[in-house]
Amino acid sequence: MAHAELTRPLADRMRPRDLEEIVGQTHVLGPGKPLRQAVESGTPHSFILWGPPGTGKTTLARLVAQRSNAQFIALSAVMAGVKDVRAAVERAQTERAAGRGTVLFLDEVHRFSKSQQDTFLPYLEDGTLTFIGATTENPSFEVVGALLSRARVYVLKSLQAKDLVVLLQRALADEARGLGARHLAIEPEALQLLAEAADGDGRRALNMLEIAADLAVELDGRATIQLAAAREVAGGTRRRFDKGGEAFYDQISALHKCVRGTDPDAALYWLARMLDGGCDPAYLARRITRMAVEDIGLADPRGLQMALDAWQAHERMGSPEGDLALANAVVYLACAPKSNAVYAGFGEARRDVEQFGSLEVPLRLRNAPTKLMKELDYGKGYRYAHDEPDAYARGERYLPDELPDRHYYRPVARGLEIRIAEALQRLRGGGGNKP
Repeated sequence: MAHAELTRPLADRMRPRDLEEIVGQTHVLGPGKPLRQAVESGTPHSFILWGPPGTGKTTLARLVAQRSNAQFIALSAVMAGVKDVRAAVERAQTERAAGRGTVLFLDEVHRFSKSQQDTFLPYLEDGTLTFIGATTENPSFEVVGALLSRARVYVLKSLQAKDLVVLLQRALADEARGLGARHLAIEPEALQLLAEAADGDGRRALNMLEIAADLAVELDGRATIQLAAAREVAGGTRRRFDKGGEAFYDQISALHKCVRGTDPDAALYWLARMLDGGCDPAYLARRITRMAVEDIGLADPRGLQMALDAWQAHERMGSPEGDLALANAVVYLACAPKSNAVYAGFGEARRDVEQFGSLEVPLRLRNAPTKLMKELDYGKGYRYAHDEPDAYARGERYLPDELPDRHYYRPVARGLEIRIAEALQRLRGGGGNKP
């Protein structure tokens, strides 16, 4: 292997040269699948690859250009601007005049502004460019509709540990591009650990292998990567968690739904995932408090206090001690009886406020601290509840006179709200299950 080749990172040297070398992604690259056909046909269409890091997005773009004998231009949205796009278009136009196509690959397309993305459109329309975008973010949020309508979206998945084992073994055996010339051995446990620590990212797996190879020790006459070396390399790696991206919102959504669905085990898992990924505990505490008022509500009012106590405990102790306080709150809320009656009722009330506008407060409900206000009948006819039987002014109406009768709050038949419903039913003197 040439010296210049050796200086390139292992992950770059081991980049697949054809579809058969790609591991995983059988859901889009299996026989007869559209993306495989797009690569093999030699007449590709524009598309966007959406998936986590290290799943083969750049590799697939290169293979498309290679199989179609097209010029390959790679840009990164982090570094490139409209000027770079225009330069790429000029190169594509020159190649087109010579009868050759161009594949323009834009990595992290979600980082381009709307106006920058719009720059591509005319050249996709007239066939000057075949556009391939790569993104780790949901294209429906980050890519303009005009570009989405012209480019098919393919979703790539994290690589499984078994796929990464194959990738690592291949790198250890390949003498031309990999580490094969060093004749390294690796303990099975070390191989599995590196595959799992990579967290579905092929690039990360190969980077860790390259570092671990330098920590190999002589064992039975052969340089061997031991479990201790793999642990040292893999130590401190974090699971995938983008603090402002798709993974962030997916995981907090999962945590909230587990609490709502009364699954304390799954709730603890997603809490642990988010803390492991580096999520701000203060954000989690705020969301857990939201769960208490939205999904538990008055079915168990202690839930809100548990959430607030956990928040305060974490502020005082920090991590990792305070993490357990958040875990206590999550488990309590997951196991508590559920009610969204207040949440739903408050939403209905707000919609009425928006629909009916600024309705007047009935005169009987207004204070009358001055003589003039009394002369204008402020407070006239008001019934003081504490002077009524059971401190309840039966038949009194407190809504604006122009607003139809409303029962926004409808207690559920769970937890404390059973008792609340019974009390309201008794006071109102009505029948049925919902007061």
